[in-house]
Amino acid sequence: MLLQTETVQCPYCWSEIEIVLDPSDESSEFVEDCFVCCRPIHFHKIMNFDGSIELQAIHEDEAYD
Repeated sequence: MLLQTETVQCPYCWSEIEIVLDPSDESSEFVEDCFVCCRPIHFHKIMNFDGSIELQAIHEDEAYD
């Protein structure tokens, strides 16, 4: 299966960043640092029935609400 890229906005510095996703990976949450401001972004990946991926990017304070 091919890797997919998603563009998301950093919840800290508002920069557009590109994230590479493996559609076969079933993990739904992961953390990556922003490539611009280096702050930790919590990602929540949702697999839709049609195979498309929705990616939510939230800052660490929202991750524990």
